[in-house]
Amino acid sequence: MGNISLKYDSTKHRILGVTNKPKLLTQIQQKMRTASYSPKTIQSYVRWIKEFILFNNKKHPSELGKKEVENFLTYLAVKRNVSASTQNQALSAILYLYKNIVPQNIGWLNDVVRAHKSRRLPVVFTKDEVKKIFNFLEGTTKLVCSLLYGSGLRLGEALRLRIKDIDFERRQIIVCEAKGDKDRITTLPSSIIPELKNQLNKVYLQHKEDLKKGKGKTKLPYALARKYPNANKDFYWQYVFPADKFVKDETGLIFRYHIHESTIQKAIKVACKKANILKHGTAHTFRHSFFFFKQKTAYDIRTIQELLGHNSVYPVRYAI
Repeated sequence: MGNISLKYDSTKHRILGVTNKPKLLTQIQQKMRTASYSPKTIQSYVRWIKEFILFNNKKHPSELGKKEVENFLTYLAVKRNVSASTQNQALSAILYLYKNIVPQNIGWLNDVVRAHKSRRLPVVFTKDEVKKIFNFLEGTTKLVCSLLYGSGLRLGEALRLRIKDIDFERRQIIVCEAKGDKDRITTLPSSIIPELKNQLNKVYLQHKEDLKKGKGKTKLPYALARKYPNANKDFYWQYVFPADKFVKDETGLIFRYHIHESTIQKAIKVACKKANILKHGTAHTFRHSFFFFKQKTAYDIRTIQELLGHNSVYPVRYAI
């Protein structure tokens, strides 16, 4: 149940009634969860809508319209100097708000100053640089980076992997609910299979201990929890890279979520510094490198595109 609040008519100085409707941002979160939006998208949309409201002196979106939206988007481009993709993300969030939460036709946005769309080439590690970086990575972090480099996964995709998504026999990884809510299949390098099997064995033993303690459940996607009430205890639904600590979700479920992205990002940053790599390397750089090296093999460009889950492919900055 949402927070109970009073509706007040300031012109007539009287209370109109009592509502127990959830607050606006809570409504957005609930609506987007119901529509199966990813947690990252929900977080992003809520942040942009909040910024839009604050920009307009905390006025309710129902009191705002086309002019205020155009002013906000222009402010992002001119004053904040955001990229075109960032401005489009903010626009998508606001359009979602006026289409699904506060039904209101704001018309065509013709007077928005568009952010400059720059085309930057992605950074790529050479094979030698990858070896140097991997010398300063270990354990789970090294295994995750091996998946980014050897399978072309995004960091979020690698961390969201479940046991069921690994197919050792076919040497494949099934990437579920990837960007654009699409599923795809990518390669599983034979070189990391022993280490990956060892990781799954650790998760299995940990899961057995959790079950003994009355825990061991995980959060299932969509409505699977209602359809299969006991499936959340099954080993094959567990995360490949579970966190050390338990968390509690909005339903009260206590479970192990996957390790946080920042854990991997920080480790890569430290490893690059220790390896004296001067490029601006991130987790995504390993994915770019996967594209580059596949391009050098017998793989055709369309196959690489499908493995990456891209609508298009792009050139890279560095050659070996």
